[in-house]
Amino acid sequence: MCRRVLWEVLGVRIGMFTDSYRPYTSGVVRSLETTAAELTALGHEVYIFAPNYPNCEKEAGVFRFASVPTPTYPDFAIALPFSLNINATVRRLDLDVIHVHSPFSMGLLGARCAKRFNLPLVFTYHTMYDQYVHYLPFARELSKKVVIKLASNFCNRCDLVIAPTEIIRGIISRNIKTEVEAIPTGIVIGEFADADSEWLRRRYAIPKEHKILLHLGRMGKEKNIRFLLDVYHDVLNVRPDTVFIIVGNGPDREALQEEAEKKGIDNKVIFTGALPREHVINAYAGADLFIFASVTETQGLVLGEAKAAGLPAVAVEALGAAEMVKDGVDGFLVPLSREVFTARVLQLLEDDVLRQEMSANARLRAEEISSTNMAKKLVSAYERIIARKKCRNAI
Repeated sequence: MCRRVLWEVLGVRIGMFTDSYRPYTSGVVRSLETTAAELTALGHEVYIFAPNYPNCEKEAGVFRFASVPTPTYPDFAIALPFSLNINATVRRLDLDVIHVHSPFSMGLLGARCAKRFNLPLVFTYHTMYDQYVHYLPFARELSKKVVIKLASNFCNRCDLVIAPTEIIRGIISRNIKTEVEAIPTGIVIGEFADADSEWLRRRYAIPKEHKILLHLGRMGKEKNIRFLLDVYHDVLNVRPDTVFIIVGNGPDREALQEEAEKKGIDNKVIFTGALPREHVINAYAGADLFIFASVTETQGLVLGEAKAAGLPAVAVEALGAAEMVKDGVDGFLVPLSREVFTARVLQLLEDDVLRQEMSANARLRAEEISSTNMAKKLVSAYERIIARKKCRNAI
């Protein structure tokens, strides 16, 4: 029986397998970038195994796999999880742990590598996968059940599953046997220190007296941006001195622009498209209020970033978002009701004192999930399961 393993980690070597990575942009990609940077800064080694994209720049420590564009959204590529060199590469890197960020494609490859080399396997449950079957061309209800089953089975192959929030940890723990730990994606607080709060107004010629509502995220059905256009239509009837900025890109962008035009609000809604990270930070800093209506988020990373910028939020109370916003403290959580959502937005637009109080609270609460603190928590989890694996191997 193994009673004790005397082992100290001086630097963990982590192989991260992911189905999405830059130049594609998403919350998962942002999470990977942030986590990898913080782990590296703490003295650990991170290697990324990801899909290849046209004109992809070579990066040290990033291994690309041939991929094909998805039929429903060509900007997203699906990696072909095969390589004649994968075994030699994993052996050469002498990895301590494999951390996968999807239960499909590259995640399955990572799981096979973990089994082949007897390495601990960690999986971050970034996405409520059953909420994305609308991207499939047929059999969506059946697909939803299949996806839930596949994700649960994959979790049970892992040594540790990481959930971005306690709410999601509770949900997925019901259906799997594997240990689940809640570790949010951390927020890089320092990014917001030198943000240009006037950039947004200069770039889009927004009058100084106008209040700016902001949404940031990929434009997909699951983000519920159409609902936000309905809300803004109602807000505009009361507060014509407002502008709604939507940052991001995605398969629904053209349809959303047509919807704004149909509602007659297209002259007050600005679709910026994808922005460089520097300008994303500036957009947060230049807005007055963040609005968010997705009901599928496991965390809602953009809500954490909004807090770091001192931006109060009005968000639909669902899944991860319900943990990222503290109702009445740094924003409002509301039901999926157009009337209630609109009322809370108007309340914050018209009460400058309340908005400023919530802004200060938002900055304070963002510190609780700083990227450095979350990376240290992740390292502790790695060390625990690596030691457990070594203990089992020693029996």
